[in-house]
Amino acid sequence: MDAAALWQRYQDWLYYSDALGFYIDISRMSFTDEDVASLQPKFEKAFADMVALEQGAIANPDENRMVGHYWLRDANLAPSAELKQDITETLNAIKTFAQKIHDGEVRPPQAQLFTDVLSIGIGGSALGPQFVAQALAPVNPNLSLHFVDNTDPDGIDRVVAKLKERLSSTLVITISKSGGTPETRNGMLEVKSAFEKRGLNFSQQAIAVTGMGSKLDEQAKREGWLARFPMHDWVGGRTSEMSAVGLLPAALQGIDIQAMLDGAKAMDELTRVPSLKENPAALLTLAWYTSGQGKGLKDMVILPYKDSLLLFSRYLQQLVMESLGKEKDLDGNTVYQGIAVYGNKGSTDQHAYVQQLREGVNNFFMTFIEVLRDREGDSCQVENGVTSGDYLSGLLQGTRQALFENQRESVTVTIPMVNAYNVGALIALYERTVSFYASLVNINAYHQPGVEAGKKAAASVLDLQRQIVAAFASSNSNEMSLTQLVEVLQCPDQIESVYKIVRHLAANQRQLDLKGDLSKPASLMVTTI
Repeated sequence: MDAAALWQRYQDWLYYSDALGFYIDISRMSFTDEDVASLQPKFEKAFADMVALEQGAIANPDENRMVGHYWLRDANLAPSAELKQDITETLNAIKTFAQKIHDGEVRPPQAQLFTDVLSIGIGGSALGPQFVAQALAPVNPNLSLHFVDNTDPDGIDRVVAKLKERLSSTLVITISKSGGTPETRNGMLEVKSAFEKRGLNFSQQAIAVTGMGSKLDEQAKREGWLARFPMHDWVGGRTSEMSAVGLLPAALQGIDIQAMLDGAKAMDELTRVPSLKENPAALLTLAWYTSGQGKGLKDMVILPYKDSLLLFSRYLQQLVMESLGKEKDLDGNTVYQGIAVYGNKGSTDQHAYVQQLREGVNNFFMTFIEVLRDREGDSCQVENGVTSGDYLSGLLQGTRQALFENQRESVTVTIPMVNAYNVGALIALYERTVSFYASLVNINAYHQPGVEAGKKAAASVLDLQRQIVAAFASSNSNEMSLTQLVEVLQCPDQIESVYKIVRHLAANQRQLDLKGDLSKPASLMVTTI
């Protein structure tokens, strides 16, 4: 394609919103006019599906649930007066509580003010708040935010050690819809233990964000925690940033949560337009679908050219991959859908994986996230007439061109600046795109059976561990070979799992040990400590 034709294609497919200052450029994707025409019926269905979803249709048939995260930024869309009132009251409660914390009206027992927030959650209960904190938290936030987002003992110790004496002025938020998520429960119990070791009353510094009536909700009521905020079954974890999950920690840091909601609401309105060329989420969907032939055959590389957007690719990994990575479609057919997502930031990764992207296997499409405003205030010149921001812009444009010259596809999403309004809009843009794409490929974007399968498998391993320990407790012998142990347990087909469980217990000097040549697992003896 010559320069004139490429320039015309750019103009033909460039989307711009004057209200948001957002640009979407899909001109460097390889779709054709024939692709657009053939997909038109699918897009008409997707637009209709979105209308039904927002009106309260059962959009998650596996769990018989509505999907209503869009109502969080516009309560007037909620399908009942009760839901509208609940959304409004929760938002007001978050704002009021955060203000009371900032003013010292709500304070820790052993300090004048809360200085830090420790958020305990996993998956969507951590990824959204982490992204928003990185993107929007002021240099000197009202409260500094920390995360326990894994059941890694060493990781938890490092977070607690970082807080040191400020643990007495740390507000702890535990986030779990069911209240039974093991990783979150473990983190809460670990932190509670750390409080008790220092003579602190955990309950007087604890908040629950959970489903009303859940195990966690009941515990918080029973123990007299500071506050409880709701999680609804119609909001999934990966779309929960605009709920109490994301808004509460953001408000405590001093981030303008109303601006986030307003930005998301504005983007929602733009993506309700039932016209492919006038709908930014539909344009992204077109790019995703045609690049991967509707089967996710190409990975999505996210490259934001702004340090504050560092965690955007990590956030999108869950949003896209957990939503679209499905074995079955809505009709029960085996389809193996999904789009793999990875990325970091520009221009750092031009010195990392861009070499392969330009010259290696062509199994991806790039998404550049461009931010027009370099910084607040003036910039110094690093060369005559050139600022560091000019360099960043030049590197983005140069990489885009270098990829295109080698037949590598790219999308460019341009925002005017990184602020709460635009981050809210950016989150909403990708939420809507995931919904449209799911409609095009006929899958349920709002369940996660693969994740549940992993949880069940983990539970079976822990049950086997309890059986191993019990077998020694009831045995007259303090030593058995692995073969003898699985015979006692009557699980010879699980000998590898038994070996790994015992190896882990031995490494932590808990109850059992291994003796013998560690390079030959079958020859090892299991002994009690």
